[in-house]
Amino acid sequence: MGRPFGVPVYVAPSWFLVAALITWVFGGQLDRILPDLGAVRYLIALFFAVAFYASVLVHELAHTVAALRFQLPVRRIQLQFFGGVSEIEKESETPGREFVLAFVGPLLSLVLGGVFYLAMFAVEPRTVPGVLLAGLMISNLIVAAFNLLPGLPLDGGRMLRAVVWKLSGNPMTGTVAAAWTGRGLAVAVLIGLPLATHASGLSRGESVGNLNSLTDALLAAILAAIIWTGAGNSLRSARLRARLPELRARTLTRRAVPVTADTPLSEALRRANESGARALVVVDAHGSPTAVVRESGIVEVPEHRRPWVAVGTLSQDLGDDLRISAELAGEELIERLREFPSTEYLVVEETGEIYGVLATHDVERAFVDAMSKPDTAR
Repeated sequence: MGRPFGVPVYVAPSWFLVAALITWVFGGQLDRILPDLGAVRYLIALFFAVAFYASVLVHELAHTVAALRFQLPVRRIQLQFFGGVSEIEKESETPGREFVLAFVGPLLSLVLGGVFYLAMFAVEPRTVPGVLLAGLMISNLIVAAFNLLPGLPLDGGRMLRAVVWKLSGNPMTGTVAAAWTGRGLAVAVLIGLPLATHASGLSRGESVGNLNSLTDALLAAILAAIIWTGAGNSLRSARLRARLPELRARTLTRRAVPVTADTPLSEALRRANESGARALVVVDAHGSPTAVVRESGIVEVPEHRRPWVAVGTLSQDLGDDLRISAELAGEELIERLREFPSTEYLVVEETGEIYGVLATHDVERAFVDAMSKPDTAR
């Protein structure tokens, strides 16, 4: 939809379903408040749905601007079924920044609610502008209040995480506390929301129909599922980030044997076996690396054909994107592999000397092994 601050904004297909639902519900409210509008009320209700999600976009832009201010890259903003999400690629370095990053979203929603409230004084209360402004004020206040609930994946959960992180000195401890609080919140929404709406209807002397009860229960179940799933994803994401430092290019790199491009594959493998190496690097006459021999290419050559196949025919030419430093580790290593996908990379020392070859599936195996270890934070 655009690139504010250089960050792409996407609208998920589920947004159109919610926009239609908001249009239908708000159109019914307009019919009760302004019955003379007729069918045009649904056009006004559609405008309200778009304006509401514009407010959600402002909420997410607040997170984005704060992230960029802290030099945290933002992959994209996505408007979806229940609100939006700013996909920030890195964690905050300090709990203070984490707290600010989480708080600015609800703060902007509160500010928008205040702006719409003040604007209501400039219009007549029972007019189309008055009803729209009142609806936008209430919806922004609800967005702010909901996001301030203390449980992941909500902004209030991230604020709670920051506080526990500050007190404990361990970001994983903060994540565990906020995620389990989020799961408790999901259970509370699942049970409490239908009960609250039912009790509210009874207190006003209204009859509570089966359709309304079913709608409330369905809405509560969807909200609870989103919160529960988001809390679980936050736990997995934090666990992933905690394990990433264990992935180091230096420790995962295979020892490599340099060979010229015209060396027969059988001879190259013999040299590798003698030296205990598990990879082959093609070098030129001056000993400079020019290509990496693909392991998949070696496997595909039958053993009886290997004396007649030159390693140069099985190699992948090296560009700067396939040369990585032996010092790369953690998120920097993963980001580099993701930015330049390949099956093998040449690993070099800071001096430019060949250190070995890094195979992508070795990194994947090490990652799975790291993730299978029990957590140390509880």
